[in-house]
Amino acid sequence: MRHQRPPAAAGRLLSRAGVILGALIVLGACTAAGAWALASGGRTSSPPSAAAPTAHHAATPRPSPPAPAARQATAVTAAPRHADCSRVPHQCGYPDATNAGVLAGTTLRQVPAQVSRGRGWHYDPRGWVEVSGNGAVLQGLTISHTIDITASDVTIKDVRVSLSGDNFGIDLRHTHNVTIEDSDISSPYADSRRLMVGVKDVYGDSTGTRILDNNIWHTATGVQVGEGLIENNYIHDVGYKAGDHVNGITVNGGTVPLAILHNTVFVNLGQTDAISLFEDFGVEANKAIKDNLVAGGGYSIYGGQNSGGPAAYNIRITGNRFSRKYYRHGGQFGPLAAFRSSGRGNAWSGNTWDGSGATVS
Repeated sequence: MRHQRPPAAAGRLLSRAGVILGALIVLGACTAAGAWALASGGRTSSPPSAAAPTAHHAATPRPSPPAPAARQATAVTAAPRHADCSRVPHQCGYPDATNAGVLAGTTLRQVPAQVSRGRGWHYDPRGWVEVSGNGAVLQGLTISHTIDITASDVTIKDVRVSLSGDNFGIDLRHTHNVTIEDSDISSPYADSRRLMVGVKDVYGDSTGTRILDNNIWHTATGVQVGEGLIENNYIHDVGYKAGDHVNGITVNGGTVPLAILHNTVFVNLGQTDAISLFEDFGVEANKAIKDNLVAGGGYSIYGGQNSGGPAAYNIRITGNRFSRKYYRHGGQFGPLAAFRSSGRGNAWSGNTWDGSGATVS
């Protein structure tokens, strides 16, 4: 019998309880504050249905994207104003399968068949990879189990994680300064066997998290963290199981700075979002959503102001490109919901329609 951590039956309840616990902890945010300064210049809890109109669609398995032929340079120039970037994102400098994830030709060793341990980590025969040593580096591996990180100053690089079901690809538990980069995180299936969450901060109290240049697909939620830096990721071809609220990148509340920069997020269903800030467990504040290419969902972006919730502040949504790749309004119902432009420090500017360059007002 396959063991899971956490057990599938209890995973959602544990993750909600974890965020509540995390909200009570005083967080050190020096590294995250640096990411916020750059931009300004967790979890599987479903968003409340009242705040996220849904139109559930049956998803069918899709083949995995082809391995990228070459890694593009990270530095990019501004996309042409009238370009249809959603057709071939990398031609506009945005992430796609050619410039995010494990580089084609990278030698990967299989865990546990070829290697079962390294400095600071080991394969647990109960069914996951445990990273418990500070400073551990996992590189050049292919893993069909959850990577459970309980240490700090950890790097996950050039790692292919592929598994299915109500599991997490990589989870963080009370960590500091974890970097996940140049990696593939997926399920082989887009249907009920999808992966529940690609990257998840289980307790909502990790700090200094960096999620960079990854390729994530066939997940109900791509990334669920509340602080740090999420940059240059390609999140696409989501997975769906009946009852899922599908998210590309989602946050469930908190005031610790988070920068969501220059990602491509395509949600090919009419629910829930490409990027979302929800006040499930407290006020949303100090979040930057900048220079992303987004498409799909019920609304492509949720801006952090729950109806009747506390006033969200310092929410800056700037310079994003909204694509009509799936729906004529960006998302099935529109490009944006739950944003209060008059809130203290809130900003909405420079957001345009992909292909025309017209302002999204």
